[in-house]
Amino acid sequence: MNVHDSERLTGMLEAAGYVPADPATVVDEGADVVVLNTCAVRENADNKLYGNLGHLAPVKARRPGMQIAVAGCLAQKDRGEIVRKAPWVDVVIGTHNLGSLPALLERSRHNARAEVEILESLETFPSTLPTRRESAYAAWVSVSVGCTNTCTFCIVPALRGTEKDRRPGDVLAEVEALVAEGVVEVTLLGQNVNTYGIEFGDRLAFGKLLRAVGAVPGLERVRFTSPHPSSFTDDVIAAMAETPTVMHQLHMPLQSGSDRVLRAMRRSYRSERFLGIIDRVRAAMPDAALSTDIIVGFPGETEEDFQATLDVVRASRFANAFTFQYSPRPGTPAATMPDQVPKAVVQERYERLVALQEEISWAENRAQTGRRLELLVSEGEGRKDTATERSSGRAPDNRLVHFAPRPAPGVPAWEEPVRPGDVVEVEVTYAAPHHLVADAGVLSLRRTRAGDAWQARQARPAGAPAARTTVGLGMPRLGSSAAPA
Repeated sequence: MNVHDSERLTGMLEAAGYVPADPATVVDEGADVVVLNTCAVRENADNKLYGNLGHLAPVKARRPGMQIAVAGCLAQKDRGEIVRKAPWVDVVIGTHNLGSLPALLERSRHNARAEVEILESLETFPSTLPTRRESAYAAWVSVSVGCTNTCTFCIVPALRGTEKDRRPGDVLAEVEALVAEGVVEVTLLGQNVNTYGIEFGDRLAFGKLLRAVGAVPGLERVRFTSPHPSSFTDDVIAAMAETPTVMHQLHMPLQSGSDRVLRAMRRSYRSERFLGIIDRVRAAMPDAALSTDIIVGFPGETEEDFQATLDVVRASRFANAFTFQYSPRPGTPAATMPDQVPKAVVQERYERLVALQEEISWAENRAQTGRRLELLVSEGEGRKDTATERSSGRAPDNRLVHFAPRPAPGVPAWEEPVRPGDVVEVEVTYAAPHHLVADAGVLSLRRTRAGDAWQARQARPAGAPAARTTVGLGMPRLGSSAAPA
């Protein structure tokens, strides 16, 4: 969701006449505006924000007229505190009025002072704002914003408000427009995406939406994140299993395997329900890949509680898990709970959990060896691709596969190189805990409209040289350090 918000911020700035600057040139005074979009789920987000602002202070001092803006959840939480700690910041804008950024930059420039604008409720649904999407072939589509749950560790509801749902027709119109631009994969977003429909009183609305989006002509892959176990209904499983374009992939936050801890977290499900959902998903889709979020060291967590978490992880056989050491967030009930777990204990448990999940992930990935997979070729996901002469892509279950982009033996050569957005078929030759490798070459290549869109984007001019430049710092990547839902 933060990535998508950053895309909206970029889109609004481009609509206002700014063009992107090279992030590597910021310290060399290459940008007129730097925007930091922030998260508040974990404590290190605060440290990163003020660390980045500290690095930018001397850059701004050497560049008269340069502006710095802070947006997102930390801005909503800290409000005027950001300007007090970093008086060289020009604009602070919260989660409910991202669309005001260009106007606030102009106002700050005109008034020669910091502009702080934090609204208490949503001004306009964010998807109505201009968007500069990172990808030409895959897109995020928000179906809801905000959250009605009261998890004791989470500050998100206080910063993003209660859940607001889009009308199904608006969601479908956006998806259809994206497909017309060449997009072949969409991911539906919501803080609790499967509670979609709460505003218009239809508890089965999300399953219906999955089927409707999956039926959009030209769309090849549909994903969604993140559902809440307490609201996960069997009609969603049926929609996943029966709609060919909905991928057999499920990211569902567990947070803890201990019923006692789940109760203290105010997570309105128990481990038995969670495991029951997994059993039903695998019965309907034996090839489904499951992932989760887990918090270690929640206040009062005992060794017995932690062992319960390990038991659920063993039973669930997650393809991967995003694991977090509990981070107290001011303003949440958990921050003032007694029996905060000592840091050394949390660290030791965290290492045990990571070791167990690594073992499971590797075993699950080794089971993929020899399988033929259809990959949507991606851009920028293989950090070593240049050195290894590989490309990367995502399998239907979202596993990352690094592959040799040459024809396999006996496959006729093609004239043009494989492009992001194209679809290839490969055979897995090696498995690591976090990725697969297919080094035997490409068995088939299907050039797509999405690949055409990616190619057209590469040929597009960066923008008029007279326009102002802007750059975003610290844009997160989905899958590297996802926040607990």
